[in-house]
Amino acid sequence: MEERTDAEALKAEGLRLFEEGLYEEAAERFGQAQELFAAEGNLAEAAEMLNNLGVTYRMLHQWDQARTALEEAQRTFARLGDRSREAQTLGNLGGLLATKGDRLRAQEYLRRAADIFAELGDRQREGETLIALGIQMWKAGDRRGGLQTYREGLQILENPNPQQRFILRLLGWLFWLLRWPV
Repeated sequence: MEERTDAEALKAEGLRLFEEGLYEEAAERFGQAQELFAAEGNLAEAAEMLNNLGVTYRMLHQWDQARTALEEAQRTFARLGDRSREAQTLGNLGGLLATKGDRLRAQEYLRRAADIFAELGDRQREGETLIALGIQMWKAGDRRGGLQTYREGLQILENPNPQQRFILRLLGWLFWLLRWPV
């Protein structure tokens, strides 16, 4: 059985703290893990810690630090060719920008993330990202496009929950009623 490295232990501790809502402590552990992973030459895991830091900073309303961490993580994943984690980070950047009210830029990041998930055949994450994109489109005033994108995301989900299935049926009825293309 393989022993955990110090970096992996710090990562696990950071995740546990994050789940408990102890964001400042989680950020500290993720930062420590990031430094150790980088020192080990494990750039993918170091970038993953930056992604985790970005999400944690967002929870702490530390917007600039969140954006810096997420952008650095995204660049690293792109450089490494890790398309899945690049898309996850783009989605996180989109969520951050949406929180700050920059809905149009948020849409750009979410669209890029959804496109990458589609290329990878990750239907669940593609669907989830399209749902988030649809919400941002709606909030930006593109009601029809937002509803269509939201519906597309629901249709792609592999295992929609009962509420999502109900909303999908309602949207189908609405599209029929308004004579919108399906």
